[in-house]
Amino acid sequence: MASHKDFVNYVAEQLREAGTIRSRKMFGEYGLYCDEVFFGVICDDQFFVKVTPQGEAAFPDLPKVPPYEGAKDYIWVEDVDDRDTMTALTRLTCLALQAQPTKRRK
Repeated sequence: MASHKDFVNYVAEQLREAGTIRSRKMFGEYGLYCDEVFFGVICDDQFFVKVTPQGEAAFPDLPKVPPYEGAKDYIWVEDVDDRDTMTALTRLTCLALQAQPTKRRK
């Protein structure tokens, strides 16, 4: 089931204090970027954030599940009304991702 644009817009609005949020439609679902860092996805109207050691340490109680069959685990943020948790996790994750060395494709 594809996600609805209204849900994507709601998540982006909830994350407005994390940075500049944009979404990109990908295979019927959506990739999320914060200040041009790819940090999460929306699949089946559910919000998932990439797993980083920092995110896992700060939010150990949030479940980790694949957003779609065959995917790596992401942190699943079930309560998209919890703006504070979503914002803190997004900021922490993006800082961790920015600190990682960039991978070159061969």
